[in-house]
Amino acid sequence: MNHSRRSRPGASDPAQETLDLASAYDLHGAELYGFCLNALRDPGAAEECVQEVFTRVWRARDRFDGARASLRTWLFAIARNVVKDAYRQQSRVPLPVETTHRGSEASVAEDPEQSLILLEALSALSAEHRQAILAIHVSGVSYAELAAVTDVPEATLRSRTFYGLRALRQELASEGGPS
Repeated sequence: MNHSRRSRPGASDPAQETLDLASAYDLHGAELYGFCLNALRDPGAAEECVQEVFTRVWRARDRFDGARASLRTWLFAIARNVVKDAYRQQSRVPLPVETTHRGSEASVAEDPEQSLILLEALSALSAEHRQAILAIHVSGVSYAELAAVTDVPEATLRSRTFYGLRALRQELASEGGPS
């Protein structure tokens, strides 16, 4: 029985000949992107999924059998699996830092006068101090992350944050705001 498959060496060759990745992408790439975008609602993730689909197609190109399913059907079956994998990956990724700070933003926004006082006090600081305070204490960025983005040593950022907070307290105290 196994010899019957081997006796048809041309059966797998036509399938491989019809599996031209460039033409498959030209024919179905936009539809696959639309499918992934509709499922994931993220253009970047959809592009990555389409790329992953064609990577998997390339790796499994010898398993494509045009007699069992059309190329489009096979591509969309792979795309469904890639989208499922993307959903699983998203469920393992922790929530962004900004979602943990929404409560503090809401408490500041409850009293518009205090928000204005705080904004005025922040505007009185130097740009470097303000940047460090907002990144570290409002956005939740770590000192190492901020140092990598700004090319400023961590120790300098810690000093800017310390002196910036001290100046912010003084500014708030002089304006009669919360300290």
